[in-house]
Amino acid sequence: MTDSYVAAIDQGTTSSRCIIFDQNGEIVAVDQREHRQMFPKPGWVEHDATELWSKVQAVVAGALANAGMRADQLSALGITNQRETTLLWDRRTGRPVHNAIVWQDTRTAGLCEQLGGEYGQDRFRDRTGLPLASYFSGPKVVWLLDNVPGLRERARAGEIAFGTIDSWLIWNLTGGTDGGVHVTDVTNAGRTMLMNLETLQWDASILSAMDIPEAVLPEIRSSAEVYGTAVGQLAGVPVASALGDQQAAVFGQTCYRVGEAKNTYGTGSFLLLNTGTRPVPSKNGLLTTMGYQLGSERPVYCLEGSIAITGALVQWFRDQLGIISTADDIEPLAARVEDNGGAYIVPAFSGLFAPYWRSDARGVITGLTRYVTKAHLARAVLEATSWQTREVVDAMYEDSEVEIRTLKVDGGMTANNLLMQHQSDVLGVPVIRPVVAETTCLGAAYAAGLATGVWSDMDELRAQWRQDAEWTPRMDVGTRDREYANWRKAVRRSFGWEEGDTD
Repeated sequence: MTDSYVAAIDQGTTSSRCIIFDQNGEIVAVDQREHRQMFPKPGWVEHDATELWSKVQAVVAGALANAGMRADQLSALGITNQRETTLLWDRRTGRPVHNAIVWQDTRTAGLCEQLGGEYGQDRFRDRTGLPLASYFSGPKVVWLLDNVPGLRERARAGEIAFGTIDSWLIWNLTGGTDGGVHVTDVTNAGRTMLMNLETLQWDASILSAMDIPEAVLPEIRSSAEVYGTAVGQLAGVPVASALGDQQAAVFGQTCYRVGEAKNTYGTGSFLLLNTGTRPVPSKNGLLTTMGYQLGSERPVYCLEGSIAITGALVQWFRDQLGIISTADDIEPLAARVEDNGGAYIVPAFSGLFAPYWRSDARGVITGLTRYVTKAHLARAVLEATSWQTREVVDAMYEDSEVEIRTLKVDGGMTANNLLMQHQSDVLGVPVIRPVVAETTCLGAAYAAGLATGVWSDMDELRAQWRQDAEWTPRMDVGTRDREYANWRKAVRRSFGWEEGDTD
């Protein structure tokens, strides 16, 4: 049967996409629109949530038009989204009370220190798997409640709804102020620092510690079930999955067995390792996080290494420095030279995430001499992604004693062959790209299709996964070890630049 179609909405950090897949997991049509990035103060990053919803509606209409399809030909709709980005809105009017605070935003760094108190960064880690860091949603909610006049009282009265972007989209898709469903899934709830990883429910003691009213919170559901039925342009289509973007990529890459790992290269990079049905605590700067939960089945957990800046470093090289005109220009420029000329770029624009969690770090360029050209800098930009990934892989081995023997990769940067070869070189393992590189959308589609009977089971999904390209290591061990040592020296130079409360 090839006449079943599933649509997936991917609301990401820089753009929104809608992709329609057929039952073979192949792309039928795509539409994508960028949205504005707002930087009201150094370290602050915001999005207009009303604009996000408008862009999502536009890409859904665009994908249907490109496919020559009607909405009633869709069997299901899945949602995947930028994680941790935080939004509060008025339940009666449906209007956001403030711009969404993006996951990259560092304004809550000082607040996180206050919340840690005598316990420090690990105060809630045993229940949430997460360190206290500005990355996560809970402190962002506190900041909004404290800084928007009258908001805390309105929140306690039940007038305000909180959500990560999945909740905002599902609420709007299913009716908004006219009966919209206020839910989130375990993967997104698990990134708020408010959900208990064992119970999969909001943790009352953490809510109390942060003074967040429970009345604002969505209901936590599994990643693959019918939450409600869409209205408007998708009228009648079941809204049947929600996964944070990195968990959706795990699902789309069919990393269903313990020890299977994927890395997604986008604005940042996110490496997730399937650890099975029990959470594995990290002692090496990783996150213990949800992988996915299908209906009433037992949840699957992952270790995650979150890298804040990878693709965004290429954007900075293009937009702020003007050295290249398009992102694709960086590969031929970097290929003009054989190495980085001794230069290293540590892109700690908003601090460093895994495995350091240093909100005081800021970006540095080290090793500059007059020998270094723009081609060497281009190469250093790409290599920053590979070395940050290497640090995460090392930490995963220390935590799990699971050796990653191959790395499945996806995301826009995987089109860069020079980067993928360097990634294989510094890890010393094969790097494999699938035929369908849009694994984030594919994972959301797969989960929605499982919930609605489009696909029968995960074996059917695994059988659809096909390899497109593979890179194997070429770098000698001595060079790799020397370059890695230099990289880690450069990282240490980035520490301690930001002092005091970022508020």
